[in-house]
Amino acid sequence: MTATLRLTHYGHACVLAELPDGTRILFDPGTYSADFEDLAGLDAVLVTHEHPDHCDAGRLPLLLGANPGARVVTIAEADDSVTVGGAVVRVGHGEHAVVHPALPNVANNAYQVDGLLFHPGDSFARPQGPVRILLLPVGGPWMKLGESVDYVRAVAPEIAVPIHQAGLATAHQQLHYQVLRGLAPSGTTVHVLDHATTTAL
Repeated sequence: MTATLRLTHYGHACVLAELPDGTRILFDPGTYSADFEDLAGLDAVLVTHEHPDHCDAGRLPLLLGANPGARVVTIAEADDSVTVGGAVVRVGHGEHAVVHPALPNVANNAYQVDGLLFHPGDSFARPQGPVRILLLPVGGPWMKLGESVDYVRAVAPEIAVPIHQAGLATAHQQLHYQVLRGLAPSGTTVHVLDHATTTAL
């Protein structure tokens, strides 16, 4: 029987994952995201990299103040894996996808929660082995839509959840979702989450 994972997308790269054992992990509470501010009962906050759209320095302290027991993992995390609740989170240390060679780059962590979920941050990092749900970047200055298609085809998850879409106009978001649904590999469902609405997958 497939374990049910509850996901809530707060816009852009910010996603709350509630694992089958009740563990609650929030990814990338950034400036382009909204309505995560009052969350409580978090076990961990995982930040993929230092860019403001993934880590809002103004709102993060308030969030952590409301969740004093939450483990915070950032690019400074040295371990290759961390245990959060009953889950093992593998930390893939890498770099942000290149926007342009003339611009300085930053480190980027990708996070794999057991075989359930993978958040690549701003990269096309590959998970270690199969994952059920891929949080799939669909727009940004470091990527084009064809790369997103190639990425979901390479990972071939059961479910791909589009993220990193805040920089796209609404019409372009819908176009990207349509293309991804048409070109995703057989066996992969592209599931677009409504904003701040918890969905069991």
